[in-house]
Amino acid sequence: MNNSLKILVVGCGNMGASHATAYHNMDGFSICGLVSTGTSKNLLNEKLGDQYPLYDDFEKALAITQPDAVCISTYPDTHESFAIKAFEKECHVFIEKPLADSVAGSERVAAAAKASGKKLVIGYILRHHPSWQQFVQVAQQMGKPLVMRMNLNQQSQGYMWDVHRNLMKSLSPIVDCGVHYIDVMCQMTRSKPVQVNAIGARLTNDIPEGNYNYGQLQIRFEDGSVGWYEAGWGPMMSETAFFVKDVIGPKGSVSIVAKDAGGKGKSDSVEAHTKTESIRIHHADIDDKNKFTKPDEWLNLTDEPSHQGLCDREQSYFLNAIKNDVDLTDHVQDAINSLRIAFACDESVRSGKPVML
Repeated sequence: MNNSLKILVVGCGNMGASHATAYHNMDGFSICGLVSTGTSKNLLNEKLGDQYPLYDDFEKALAITQPDAVCISTYPDTHESFAIKAFEKECHVFIEKPLADSVAGSERVAAAAKASGKKLVIGYILRHHPSWQQFVQVAQQMGKPLVMRMNLNQQSQGYMWDVHRNLMKSLSPIVDCGVHYIDVMCQMTRSKPVQVNAIGARLTNDIPEGNYNYGQLQIRFEDGSVGWYEAGWGPMMSETAFFVKDVIGPKGSVSIVAKDAGGKGKSDSVEAHTKTESIRIHHADIDDKNKFTKPDEWLNLTDEPSHQGLCDREQSYFLNAIKNDVDLTDHVQDAINSLRIAFACDESVRSGKPVML
């Protein structure tokens, strides 16, 4: 369409391919190029009908295509430089989480977005998931303080172990994945985090000395709420209880029960990571004999969007923000905040000490 936005897709692996598919199928965007250093762009282009220009170098592609917007789904150590270069060319930017590979870097990206007057949207996919939105809303009804227990351990092999090893060159699992769930905890409590503790372990010689592929973080909030999250990557990881999403409050508890997505062989499935399938709500009300007065409720979620459907929603949000000049100040600050907390957790792992926020 003539009024569609020209978008340059940078990074054509898992998430980049999904975002490109969304742009390919949407009227509001027109892909002007696919960029990657390897063959992923060729495979993606073939999937999309071999109709888009291919580039190996981001800066050259940016100069040649002159896009209105850029989608960045590369490894985190390139996020800051790519985003700032895009803003300097007066492009809107959609960028996969995390926003950058340092807190200072994320603040520089936010400043570049503000200076350019262009939109910056960060790929916090769970914010666009109707079931996760419901999970957050029910958790907020459980009273205070909350106890939030979450993990996503991935028994990765083959291609996914290559991806995870590459990610760990710049970020640990509790930073790269943890920002999602830290963001969820902050939404649930609506309270200020005040202290973090974290531990980590290096379970393989396949990653550089000093890095770790398993980590667990704990957060204490100003309102007394507490939360933990663990993430481990690699072929050694257990598939027992790798998918825990559970919140407890004075009034009861709410849990995601993913009977299929939490099953064998699903721990490194991108499609399974956003599945909820059902939500169990437990009420703490008891009578004078200490017997429960309300049965547990089950919310069976049979009409969940697929992973591609969620990426479509993210890109619709991006398009709407551009077309309708949506104020994204809170969106960007929330992304920086969750990254700041995640890096404090990483500091705690490396120092062996609690970190006050």
